[in-house]
Parts: sequence; C-alpha cells; structure tokens
Amino acid sequence: MTARRAALTLAFLLLAPRIDAQTRSSSSDSSRKWEITDNSFLVEEAFNQEPGVVQNIFSWIRGRDGAWDANFTQEWPAPGMLHQLSYTLMYASTGDATGFGDTLLNYRFQLRNETAGGPAISPRLSVILPTGREADGLGGGSAGLQVNVPVSKQFGDFYVHANVGHTWVHDVQQTTNAAASGIWRVAPMLNLMLEAVVEIDESATLSPGFRRGWNVGDRQLVVGLAMPVTHADRRWSPALLTYFSYELPFR
Repeated sequence: MTARRAALTLAFLLLAPRIDAQTRSSSSDSSRKWEITDNSFLVEEAFNQEPGVVQNIFSWIRGRDGAWDANFTQEWPAPGMLHQLSYTLMYASTGDATGFGDTLLNYRFQLRNETAGGPAISPRLSVILPTGREADGLGGGSAGLQVNVPVSKQFGDFYVHANVGHTWVHDVQQTTNAAASGIWRVAPMLNLMLEAVVEIDESATLSPGFRRGWNVGDRQLVVGLAMPVTHADRRWSPALLTYFSYELPFR
C-alpha cells in the first residue's frame, strides 16, 4: 500500500464517526476550553501536564527517500502544572544505518497561564545526551543544550502557537529556529492543523495535517496525520508523519 493510499484510508476512518446533535450544539460555543491541547506535531504548545496525568507521545516520520525517524516522549508533572519533566528517545534509519539517536532530558516551566488578555508561555530547557552513533549519522557526537520558548493563545475555535528556540551542540553546531501554527477546532475532538518551522539559514518546513481524539474514562487518546514538506539545499522533500499519544493516571 502506498503512503498516499494509507494516509487517505486513515483519514477516512478517523473522520467517519458521526457527531451527534449534542456535540454539534456544544461546538457552537467557541469560547469554551479546548478538549485537545498539547498535541501538536512540530510546534510546541505552551501547556504543562496537569497533576496526576502522565502523557506518552509517539511520532514517526518517513521521507520519500525511505529514511525515517521515530520519537517517544513521556511528560510528567513535577508535581503540578508549574513544573514539568520529560524525556525524548529517538530511533531512526538513515538508509545505511538504523539505531538510537541522541536523547533529550527536558524541563519546562509554566511562566504564564493563558488569560483572556494574554497568552500562555512555557519556556523549556533540554540537555542533549550523545547516545546516537555519530559515524552512522544518528547523533551529534557531543553533549548539548536546547532552549525553546512556546507561546499559545486561543481565539474562539482557533488556537495560535509560536516558538523561538536555539540548539547548541559542543564543537558541532548552533541552530536557531522559529515556528508557528494555526489549529482549527472543526469539532470538539477533531482539529485541522497547519504548522511551519524554519531553521535559520538551513531549512523551512510547511506541514498540513489533522488530529482526532477520544476520551476513554479519565484517559485521552489522540492520533494524527500530517504531510510535511521541507525546503533545503534548493529542493523540496515531502514526508509522511503519524502521531499517537495517550494519557495515563498516576498517584
């Protein structure tokens, strides 16, 4: 099955469930709190985990050349929403080699909660551990630091997110990036998304997609699909991105 056919099939299965009359009625209240948050693919949202909930996030992206990257992130409140700890594990295939990439240990501080008059702001600091094999193109080969500042604001049935960040890897590279996204709530548990990421002097990515969620008791499941297109080295490269996250309660 081709990637395009798989994407269309998954989209049909996710969009097919009907929205009942009560759900349609509630969706007309555009000022209410969003049901799905902190589930973007490429652009970070400025919301920490609420107490008693740990979030598990899987993403996988495959390029047209057959190379792919898989990431797993687990986010923990520490112990409430003011502080959040998380880690990110990476596993990738370059076509010539397959293995683990570098590991990120993350801390995020809820600097500002969203209000009617202003956005949420949640800066993140990450330590990069050189767990990937540099010789195989799976890691940077040195320890590093990454800082990112996400800002998020709701406008009725639209959410706008913006990021500014910088990555420093010892004796290897320094990269500055900026990102933004717009998310449209077409139904309480269905969002259409458009994300854009720019790595200064290196690449630019535009990624349309969607996410669909389900509440199962006190847990939430979210799946998503996107088609990022990246411009680098004077050429455009399309890819397929899939996303899956689930929440688990803990005490």
